[in-house]
Amino acid sequence: MSVFIVDPSVAIKWVVAEAGTHEALALFGNRLVAPTLWRAECANILWKKVKRGELQADEALIAGRLLANAAVEPCLPEPELAEILQFALAIDHPAYDCVYLAAAKSLNAPLVTADDRLLRVVEAARQNAGGAACALQGVSVLSLIKSPSVP
Repeated sequence: MSVFIVDPSVAIKWVVAEAGTHEALALFGNRLVAPTLWRAECANILWKKVKRGELQADEALIAGRLLANAAVEPCLPEPELAEILQFALAIDHPAYDCVYLAAAKSLNAPLVTADDRLLRVVEAARQNAGGAACALQGVSVLSLIKSPSVP
């Protein structure tokens, strides 16, 4: 059984059928870990889907209940604020996503994401010979949809 850090872009696919749902569901059976922030971010995604007319409010509430009971362990210890900020400054990306990068680093486990923007930023940072590449040293980030190697 492998250990993966999962972010809300993956978790939401467990309860809303969209591109990547099959791959996201295939992660079950592994040890899935996420910082506690993932719950609030999932709630925000569901709220946005209701606002855009993609889900009805009752569907979002059911999805939220399912996510609340998902087999995701809390990341312990939670990533330190200073480490999150170091990632955010190094790769010039919002700290919310950097929480997951910091968790991946602290647990030495790959982060699985379907967040294309985060994947692009990480790839660009790895190409940079400066501090951004150094900040990501030892951090594995896998694309949920583009990585056939994710079990």
